[in-house]
Amino acid sequence: MNKIVSMLLGVWLAGASVLAQAEELKAPDALIRDVVNEVLDAVAKDKALHDGDQQKVQALVEAKILPQFDFTRLTQKTVGGKNWRAATPEQRTALTSEYRNFLVRFYTKAFTSYKEQKVEVKPLKQAPVDDEVTVKSVITKAGAQPVQVDYDLYKTATGWKVYDVSIQEISLVGTYKKQFAEKIDQSSIDGLIQWLKDNNQTAATAKKAVEK
Repeated sequence: MNKIVSMLLGVWLAGASVLAQAEELKAPDALIRDVVNEVLDAVAKDKALHDGDQQKVQALVEAKILPQFDFTRLTQKTVGGKNWRAATPEQRTALTSEYRNFLVRFYTKAFTSYKEQKVEVKPLKQAPVDDEVTVKSVITKAGAQPVQVDYDLYKTATGWKVYDVSIQEISLVGTYKKQFAEKIDQSSIDGLIQWLKDNNQTAATAKKAVEK
């Protein structure tokens, strides 16, 4: 009898723990809004960031933005299900790593050009059962046209993660999906990995030359 009670108590506690964790998950629009505000606040307070110091901007991107992404899912969607299934575990790891480095440069460049912009994250109408959502935002700057930036997120056990970003309805995944497929057709998955690696290395060399 005591064993049964202990077992039931253990199951109940485990269930309560899962429910508490689910309740503590930050809403996806609140997550994006908080990250955006933290980044903009950091840029406003740090002259080097505001002036486009690449090392500081990259450190900010690494600390605040990249942890919100699921790069494995993003990479899988970009290379496509068929190519992802054909890749070995080692190739998947290499692809994800090089694509991540590729996107670090993308975001560092984007934030380096930041000058007096404002971001409004739109409230999200989300049903409790939704496990994939799109959070919409608008970037504005005096004298310039507004820019729409949308974030596709999905729910994980530890919180919402971004797996695609669209700028003016042009998807990051969609932009590179065709290019990646062509590289794989031309020179296999290893060829795509090498292409990404070469691009990252060329960019890193150019960055060092500028910093000298």
